[in-house]
Amino acid sequence: MSTAIRRTMTATLAGTTALALLPATAFAVPAGGYGDLVERLNPAVVFIEVTGKSGDTSIEDSLPEGFPREELERRFGPMFPDQGRPVQGLGSGFILSEDGMIVTNNHVVENADTVTVKLADGTEYEAEVIGTDPLTDLAVLDIEADDLTTVSWGISADVRPGDEALAIGNPFGLGGTVTSGIVSAVSRDIQSGPYDDYIQTDAAINRGNSGGPLFNADGDVIGVNTMIFSPGGGSVGIGFAVPSDLAQDVVADLMDDGTIARGWLGVQIKPMSDEIANVLGYDKPTGAVVEMVSDGSPAADADLQEGDIIISFADKDIADVGDLTRVVADVEPDTTVDAVVLRRGSEETIKVTVGNLADRST
Repeated sequence: MSTAIRRTMTATLAGTTALALLPATAFAVPAGGYGDLVERLNPAVVFIEVTGKSGDTSIEDSLPEGFPREELERRFGPMFPDQGRPVQGLGSGFILSEDGMIVTNNHVVENADTVTVKLADGTEYEAEVIGTDPLTDLAVLDIEADDLTTVSWGISADVRPGDEALAIGNPFGLGGTVTSGIVSAVSRDIQSGPYDDYIQTDAAINRGNSGGPLFNADGDVIGVNTMIFSPGGGSVGIGFAVPSDLAQDVVADLMDDGTIARGWLGVQIKPMSDEIANVLGYDKPTGAVVEMVSDGSPAADADLQEGDIIISFADKDIADVGDLTRVVADVEPDTTVDAVVLRRGSEETIKVTVGNLADRST
């Protein structure tokens, strides 16, 4: 990933600001502005403060026995000055349930020792991390509270480029900040991971907006703000949000038991080439070509073979390798589904019992 793609969390080390790198129908702006909508949504957006420890102690721990560290540090100063020092970070989130379930980014709370949630009215709560999912950069927190203002999920599949978008969050630790813009693109793949399917927006998103909501005109959450493209560290009008259709499923799993159950097939795949598509009479390449089948995998048990072109899986069309990755992951482990493949020019339907990604051996 380009270093210009930046997570939008603000991190401070010993007081010095640092950048954490990583990773509707179109409508007119209301004549009176967004005041009424924002007044309704603001209480459901929270500000998150985390504390943790910096540095990797693996080098320090690997020093040979008898190494004269104390003497060297006495003469020349600390050898590992940053390790173990407190790190403070800021992010955003939003409330999904009246009793305190909150959505944010994984990178906001990852490795945190303490997580403090501050409501729009200034009330603070210590939060428990219920579960995290690094692959989609989502996390669920819980605070002991009642009768909280909540927001609801929207349908990101209905979002189109040009639709209006609102972001509310905690940029640079300033507190409740609202920005508006449009949806610049959908299904954006920025090569950050296997589940890239981002909504791109030009609503200003900055460090500290991580985990905050991206709203549509009705005040529904259509995305979770996660990254910005920023050569200089500030907003240049290119921000990315995890779409709500993906986030909603992941968050539901995390709220259930704190873990994610993902399907596993056990193949290495590549896009179909223009040459193969032409031979098969396709107007354009479609499907995912099996390059390798892992021994002992669900694919091997189902007799999927190298060279098979998967064009449908679990009753969903497969246009490219990204489609297959997401569709397989969405299948409940131990479920048997149909895989439609092109094999030596003929179409075949194969029964596949999907495994559990957490149990894979390769």
